[in-house]
Order: sequence, then structure tokens, then C-alpha cells
Amino acid sequence: MSNSDRVVLALGGAGTVGSGIVKALLDKGFRVAVISRDISRLEKLRSLISPNMKKNLTTIVGNVGSEEEAEQVKQDLLKQVGRVTDIVSSLGFSWWQGGPPHTQSLKDLHWVIDTLLYSTFVSWKAFFPLVRDSSDCTYTFITGGAGEKLLMPGTGFLTVGAASALAFCQVLREEYPDVPCKLNQVKIDAGVATPERLMPGYLNHLELGKAVATLVERRNASHTVFTVNCPADLKTVLLDGNL
Repeated sequence: MSNSDRVVLALGGAGTVGSGIVKALLDKGFRVAVISRDISRLEKLRSLISPNMKKNLTTIVGNVGSEEEAEQVKQDLLKQVGRVTDIVSSLGFSWWQGGPPHTQSLKDLHWVIDTLLYSTFVSWKAFFPLVRDSSDCTYTFITGGAGEKLLMPGTGFLTVGAASALAFCQVLREEYPDVPCKLNQVKIDAGVATPERLMPGYLNHLELGKAVATLVERRNASHTVFTVNCPADLKTVLLDGNL
């Protein structure tokens, strides 16, 4: 199956990490679908894509964090693209620094968990059946390293939410050891930014996108966690072809 015959659903594809992945997938000839509740973010994404690539990009307005709405948007997706062969999930946010736990409310904690865990679970439950039974298909989670340590004072809830996402991915690998679909995780223990906002130690979202697109393209690993700690790690992965 050539890249042009494959359709990648990029969950979170309108975000900083996701947009880099979407561009890289389109550059490799994949057809790509992106779902977002925010029309303006979808419009911004389309503005970043070169005109000759836009024909391969499908954008859909919808909420993948609600079970009912996720099922509806899945039907809308299938009507527009026919089928899905690959899924990349980069849902959530990369930063939260609301303060130490005693200054936060239960509502704040609910919001963090909802954004980092619940949406990941609900979308997986809705879309995983589209790819789970084929060895030609892939499902790739993009997660962060914040779940393994407190990044700095005031980021505690980010650690709690990110740890929940890491645990969920571990559960899936162990609960579904023999699923034919290539089930992988890219864990990013570094900041990610667009080229104009890069800082020392941060990953260029376009370079990260190339690495993830390569993983999706090759389909030669499953139930594996690929960890990127710094830009040098990412370059090594790309140049050596470890993905």
C-alpha cells in the first residue's frame, strides 16, 4: 500500500506538535484528516500548507472529547475520506503552570485530566476499531515526559495529567499485546516549538513531524516507546533510521 493510498487521522493535528506532523505526512504523500472544535485553528493549519498539498488535507469541525460527538464525527470522517489506515494522537496541551496544588480547585484538576486523559481515551475508543485488525495500520500516541517528574514549581497538575496519559498508553500496550495494528508511542521529554519560537533545547515541530511521519510510513515496529530527550536525539533517530 503506497502512501497515497493511506489516510492518516491526525488527532490534535491543529496544535503545535500536530501541525508539524500533518505537514510532514502531506510531504510524504499521505492523505491526512484533522478534527478540531476550533474552526480558526483549522483555518490556520490550512494556511500553513502549500497549495499543491491542500487537496490531500481534510479538515472537520468536531469534538473528540465527548463519546456521543466522537461517534458522530467518526461517521462524518468516513463519509469524507472513505477509510482510515493510520492514526496519530497528539491531544492535550504542552504546558500548565497554575500553581501549587493547595491553590487549585477540583475544577482545575478536572480540566487538566479531561484535556490530557479523557480526550485521549474517548478518541481512542471511537477510532481504534477503524485500524486495530490490520497489520498494515498504525496507531501512534505522542506523549510528554512531564508525567515522570515535576518540571518546576507550580506545574504539579501537568505532572498528574501527563502521568495519566503515560499510564494509559502502558495499559494499552499490555492489554492488547497481540493486536495486529502497529501500536506505538513517541514520548517527548523536551519543549516543542515552531521555527520562529525555538529556544535552546527545544525541538523544531517540523523536524519532530518528520520523525513521526517516518515511523508511520515504515510500520516496522509495534508496542514500542520511542523517547526523545533533546534535538540531538531526534536527529540521531532520523539519520540512523532507528524508527
